[in-house]
Order: sequence, then structure tokens, then C-alpha cells
Amino acid sequence: MVCGGFACSKNCLCALNLLYTLVSLLLIGIAAWGIGFGLISSLRVVGVVIAVGIFLFLIALVGLIGAVKHHQVLLFFYMIILLLVFIVQSSVSCACLALNQEQQGQLLEVGWNNTASARNDIQRNLNCCGFRSVNPNDTCLASCVKSDHSCSPCAPIIGEYAGEVLRFVGGIGLFFSFTEILGVWLTYRYRNQKDPRANPSAFL
Repeated sequence: MVCGGFACSKNCLCALNLLYTLVSLLLIGIAAWGIGFGLISSLRVVGVVIAVGIFLFLIALVGLIGAVKHHQVLLFFYMIILLLVFIVQSSVSCACLALNQEQQGQLLEVGWNNTASARNDIQRNLNCCGFRSVNPNDTCLASCVKSDHSCSPCAPIIGEYAGEVLRFVGGIGLFFSFTEILGVWLTYRYRNQKDPRANPSAFL
């Protein structure tokens, strides 16, 4: 059977949604692992990652059920939601790839000032204090505070990784954006195909 047939479209759509299911479970697992081992203490960050994982899992579940049952309503809403996710995700991914060093520094400073728990995690894990300068009056959990060595500000250290992380996130985001537009196309084609097991006179 050619890949344009009903069975092939169904199998491709099921495989794509199984991939989304695995990614969603991976996101939830990474968030739980990070907070379980004390790598992340910010409940806001963990909550966002888990919320994204649950949202992706629900989308994949709707798509999987719609593909298995050839359910027209579920496939329609799945296609619309996936298209909206594609627009948002591709925009965010392109923004991540387009940010220059100055814009990265501004965003990092805003996040630094607004998230105390993440700030403490960064200072502890990177062994630095303060963002652009070390303030002796601020609380710092870095080990360099207790040693004889002077602490370095965190901005230069974070800046070394920020560009690589943004390029990685942007690249992964664009990859999944293409899989989402592929999912929209597969769903649209699959909805308009006749199920060979159904009554030939039934309306799709």
C-alpha cells in the first residue's frame, strides 16, 4: 500500500502522537528529577515545565484517540490546536535564535531580579555571587563566600552558556515546529480519507 493510503496516514499520525507523548513524559520526568535531586528549587520553573508537559500530553492524547477512531471532531480540534501551537512555538524559536548578546543580557537580568529561588540555584551551582557585581550585603549561597577566594559575578558566567542554550532551544523548537505542521497536514489529509472498513454510503 502506498503511503498516501488510509492505513499509512493513520500509522504516521499515531507515530507522531506517540512521539509527542514520549516528549511530554520526558519533560515531566526531567522537572521531577530536577526538584527531587535539589538541582531546581524554583517551583515556578518546575510548574511551567510540568504544565507544558501535561499540555503536550493532552494534545497527543486527543490526536491519538482521533487517529485510532478516525473521529472527525477530535481530529478537527487537534488540527486547530496544533496549528496554534506551531505559530507560537515557531515565533518563540525564531526569537531565541535572533537575540543578540545585549538583548540576552537584558532578559537574563530581568529574570535574575524577578526569581529569587532560581537566582540562589545559579549562585550555588555556578559558584558566583550577584549578577554584574558582588554585593556583600546580599545573601549568597555560593561556596566561594566561605572560602578565601573572592567571588565572581554571575553575568559573565551565565553569558557564556546563554547563547548556546538559546541556539539549542531555538533549534529544537524549530524542529518540533516542523513536526507540528507535518501533523496538521497529516490530520487534514487523514480526515478527508474514507475508512475502507466503514459503510461505503456513510458520510465522512
